[in-house]
Amino acid sequence: MRLSHLTQIVNYMQDIRKISAIYRVSDTILKIAFDKNNEIYFNMQRSNSTLFKCKEYPRSKIYNAPFDVVLAKRFNRANISKIELLNGDKIIRFTTSISSAYKEEITYLQIEFTGKYTNIIILNEKNIILEALRHIDIFSSFREVKVGQKLLDVPPAPFIAKEYPLDDIELFLYKTYNKEQSQRLDSLKKQKIAFLEKKLKKLEKLFYSLDDELTLQKESKTAQHYGNLILSNLHNIKPYSLEIKLNDYDGTAVTINVSKAYPTVAMIANSFFNQSKKAKQRSIHLHIEKDSLSSKIEHLKLFIHTVQEAQDIAKIELLFPKKVQTKKNKTDDSIELFLIEGYKVQLGKNEKGNIKLLQNAKAKDIWLHLKEQPSTHVLITTDKQNLPMKIIESAGRLCVDFTTTAKDKFLVDYTPRREVTIQHGANVLYNKYKTIEIDTRN
Repeated sequence: MRLSHLTQIVNYMQDIRKISAIYRVSDTILKIAFDKNNEIYFNMQRSNSTLFKCKEYPRSKIYNAPFDVVLAKRFNRANISKIELLNGDKIIRFTTSISSAYKEEITYLQIEFTGKYTNIIILNEKNIILEALRHIDIFSSFREVKVGQKLLDVPPAPFIAKEYPLDDIELFLYKTYNKEQSQRLDSLKKQKIAFLEKKLKKLEKLFYSLDDELTLQKESKTAQHYGNLILSNLHNIKPYSLEIKLNDYDGTAVTINVSKAYPTVAMIANSFFNQSKKAKQRSIHLHIEKDSLSSKIEHLKLFIHTVQEAQDIAKIELLFPKKVQTKKNKTDDSIELFLIEGYKVQLGKNEKGNIKLLQNAKAKDIWLHLKEQPSTHVLITTDKQNLPMKIIESAGRLCVDFTTTAKDKFLVDYTPRREVTIQHGANVLYNKYKTIEIDTRN
């Protein structure tokens, strides 16, 4: 971030007198709503920090770290008495206060665009650190950032910054967002699509390597026949034989290869009966395995298409949430998990996944399905909370994206799980419901 640009942005913000709301929308992006029409995002990514504006940046989750708790307590509905560039450097400091019945408490919100040590630091009026986005120890920098310590000033820059005049600050902030989003979006899409295509190739290879049903049936009959033939010739076969030459029932010479040496002829025969049984079982259940792999392949193709069609980083972050795996909470490969602003949203990859969603859902969880046509099932875990409409709309879009690639208007029904009656498998009936429209042409 150029110092010249920061200087002009701080001048642009001089009329601001209040913070309405403040919170992180992602790990490194802070949103400050000064009022409904003036919201600025502070991207605190190391070595690539920026300020930007956009119509809306969805929250990837609700943050409750100590930093976020102090941030909300000290700055939500806070008054701003001063906005400045500290010591003429790339550090924006907001001097704020919240009036109470006892006294007015001064708090500094210090946003530092200082490359490697980019940070957001919350300080009291004595410059004592209350919390920080990044804690920095004395071994990493001369300037320790630790709760309870006094914050040292950043040394003055050893050069005079060049001027880069901006004609329109508002337009610059929107362009910054669009430019960065476009670059990051292209990079993320390539990365995520490569990851998904690798998984797709593995599944397709596995699918095409499956045995043919007729081949398995033939293998079962042959092994059964060899087992019977060996039992019919017990007196002609020696134990531990690896190659057995016999005459078939019609007199034809037959050579039977044994996979390993067995101490008795009966065990040799039994090994072929076991081979026959396994081949028969594989042929019976082959269609189940093929259907399972086929549905997973189709799901991944829809996933890839959804990534390709994503219009912003927030959609990519939604599609690839950070997964915390524990021994007690193992993931199910028939269900896809997403997080929309902290709400758990699950999606069935196939019929098995759809059934599991229905079976494991709680009564007040919200279930979604395309109206009057086959689709994946989607479930929003509500934890008995009132569900914002935008969460239902985002889940509805996932329902459409993972059902079809068509560009059109779609109707999605949603209702509490308690209103859904299972008929057979994943087929259901539901009466009380509401409907939203999802337009995939946008």
